[in-house]
Amino acid sequence: MSSKDILKLIKDKQVEFVDLRFTDPRGKLQHVTMDATIVDEELLNDGVFFDGSSIAGWKAINQSDMLLKPDLTRPIIDPFNSHTTLNIFCDILDAVKKDPYERDPRGTAKKAEAYLKKSGIGDKSYFGPEPEFFVFDDVRFKNDMNETSFSIDSSEGPYNTGKKYENGNMGHRPGIKGGYFPVPPVDSAQDMRGEYLKALRDMGVKVEKHHHEVAPSQHELGMYFGTLTNMADNLQLYKYAVQMVTHSFGKTATFMPKPVKGDNGSGMHCHQSIWKGNTPVFMGNEYSGLSKTALYYIGGILKHAKAINAFSNATTNSYKRLIPGFEAPVILAYSARNRSASCRIPIINNPKAARMEIRFPDAAGNPYLTFASMLMAGIDGIKNKIDPGKSFDKDLYTLSEDEVKKLPTVCGSLREAMQNLDKDRKFLIEGGVFTDDQIDAYIDLKFQEIYKFEHTPHPIEFEMYYSG
Repeated sequence: MSSKDILKLIKDKQVEFVDLRFTDPRGKLQHVTMDATIVDEELLNDGVFFDGSSIAGWKAINQSDMLLKPDLTRPIIDPFNSHTTLNIFCDILDAVKKDPYERDPRGTAKKAEAYLKKSGIGDKSYFGPEPEFFVFDDVRFKNDMNETSFSIDSSEGPYNTGKKYENGNMGHRPGIKGGYFPVPPVDSAQDMRGEYLKALRDMGVKVEKHHHEVAPSQHELGMYFGTLTNMADNLQLYKYAVQMVTHSFGKTATFMPKPVKGDNGSGMHCHQSIWKGNTPVFMGNEYSGLSKTALYYIGGILKHAKAINAFSNATTNSYKRLIPGFEAPVILAYSARNRSASCRIPIINNPKAARMEIRFPDAAGNPYLTFASMLMAGIDGIKNKIDPGKSFDKDLYTLSEDEVKKLPTVCGSLREAMQNLDKDRKFLIEGGVFTDDQIDAYIDLKFQEIYKFEHTPHPIEFEMYYSG
């Protein structure tokens, strides 16, 4: 759409406010709201200045002026605001040079797509993320010098079978790992998930399904796949819709990968494919109907997985999910159908749907950087013909400890992920997609979280060591 089209939309829909939205390095959606009466072609075409020093991981205070440049291709009427509001995704520009800011995650995603085209491998990279999340009735946490604690509660939680409720305990709830797929009333969130999908449809996202996930209080929505940057935008809308709808139900939602002890965590399996014109690049006659190119793409992902972890598993909590026994794949292997492998080749009815599903990511980080890093690793695999090795078609969770020790795995901590990103970054900075400055700033930002985590005593340590 042109700026004139946007202004006409504002008039036709009687829009009162225009919300300019962007994503910070950690992946959190940010915004500033403009009164519609001051929105004109100049604002839409040239952008709005803002203080970049207030965004963690960006400009220093002596270089704080930056530009929010609206991307006019996708205006969205917000379904949640009481006043009619038009939401517009923005890219970040340097206020002086007026060129894309190198630390802008959305800009990095766009550069990754451009790099794919320039490589000649394909024209479009398609991503189909499957984010999972938890819904609770109550969450409390405290981090004082003398007290550290958290408490979560959900009416679906198996820990509530003996709890007395004012109107009675109905007793219908999933057990541990029992949430996949019983009908209501065991599945208590049917109507709420329907509202999630409706909100996403209202914001222009093509949706497929919704369902309860394996753990009690855990859920997943299905979105139709799309191109890299567009799908990262969709994921931001997904998280926004989940948070807002859940809030309207008087509950709270989280994309923390492992908020509950002793049950499955929340991941974000990512289906990926490349097309060149009308040709699916990954369709072929090799393993499970894939092409050599697709296998090389997998080889690149597996080779660089520990660096990718810095973006795809970007929280200290992520590594409480990446442990054997709870469906989180930690072994860097590929296999058809096998959900215990880090890379699964789905069964398909149409050979044009050839793709792979990378299973170790979660939705707690930055989707633009997660998708871009995986694409860059895959392109590196194709360019350098990286062999992914032999496939593993048996249940990897049944392997002995000695067998597992011989196989490569994802990182075991956020610190390890950052160390691997630091030493294995060459594939990311090819074509100027990521930059050294951006990666260094990201590592510094994440080490702030690592230090907080590592310097704080944990309640379980008192249980294990206090009387030792």
